[in-house]
Amino acid sequence: MHLAHDPTAAPAPQINFDQFLAVDIRVGTIVAAEPYPEARKPSLKLTIDFGPAIGTKRSSAQIATLYEPAALIGRQVAGVVNFPPRQIGKFMSEVLALGFPDEHGNVVLFAPDRRVPNGARLF
Repeated sequence: MHLAHDPTAAPAPQINFDQFLAVDIRVGTIVAAEPYPEARKPSLKLTIDFGPAIGTKRSSAQIATLYEPAALIGRQVAGVVNFPPRQIGKFMSEVLALGFPDEHGNVVLFAPDRRVPNGARLF
């Protein structure tokens, strides 16, 4: 099991507040979702609206086991918006949609429990 998926793993080394602030985590609304059958792990291609300052970005997310594309439209999610784009097969993923593993290692998306403006930054 990957360390990040192990709830019994020790915490990561301490970082300072400036290091935390360097990771730009924003909320966005999923405006499109489609299957990505070419991915090695069950994945979906997401298009997420992060508001006027960041715009609409795409993400390849390993969430196809728990989520149907149509059910994701309009849902808010958290994502890291300042990683460099990453090629995932033939797809360019621009943001990292965030989630936590369930008891089987499937990704459960991380989202605010109330609606907030797209582009709002985690602090």
